[in-house]
Amino acid sequence: MSHRTIQSYTDYREFVSRDLAAHGLTSLSPLMRFKADHIRFQMRLRRLEYLSNCCRWRIVSRAMLELLNHRLAVRLGFTIPKNVFGPGLCIVHRGTIVVHPHAQVGSNCRLHTSTNIGDYNGVPTLGDDVYVGPGAKIFGNITIGNNVAIGANAVVNQSVDDNCTVGGIPATVISTIGARQHGLFSTQLQKKS
Repeated sequence: MSHRTIQSYTDYREFVSRDLAAHGLTSLSPLMRFKADHIRFQMRLRRLEYLSNCCRWRIVSRAMLELLNHRLAVRLGFTIPKNVFGPGLCIVHRGTIVVHPHAQVGSNCRLHTSTNIGDYNGVPTLGDDVYVGPGAKIFGNITIGNNVAIGANAVVNQSVDDNCTVGGIPATVISTIGARQHGLFSTQLQKKS
């Protein structure tokens, strides 16, 4: 389980490429930028991470981009801080998503609406290839393993091992088949991983 952040321009390009692949895209056309607000938010988030981590001297551009992205985040219902998600993030569409700034999420996370990754005596750490279904709540000082599918409306407050599917309130293992085996990620992302 690894948590990576953007530390160079090469990292920035990799994160953007993997994020686009997670959406089933190879590039972002001007029309798609206009139509897909959630993808535009995500591309700005990656740019902000790059500017914050690698170009601290670019204060004005960072502040302007921060303001633009904050306004877009409010409109979309997102509270998603910088430097939480590894490459391959896929925010499926607009809708309420709340993520604690100290949470750590690995590569290839797919997030649906009405999800919360929050604090309760500590924050979660999610591994690589994690699918978070609509309405899922993940909180506490817990670890979610690699290749885990979290079902819709699940409440996860205990650590979860690798390669399984969890669901329910509180969440329990309902299958030993992981997110990759369920086919929950784009085929382009699978080729890049």
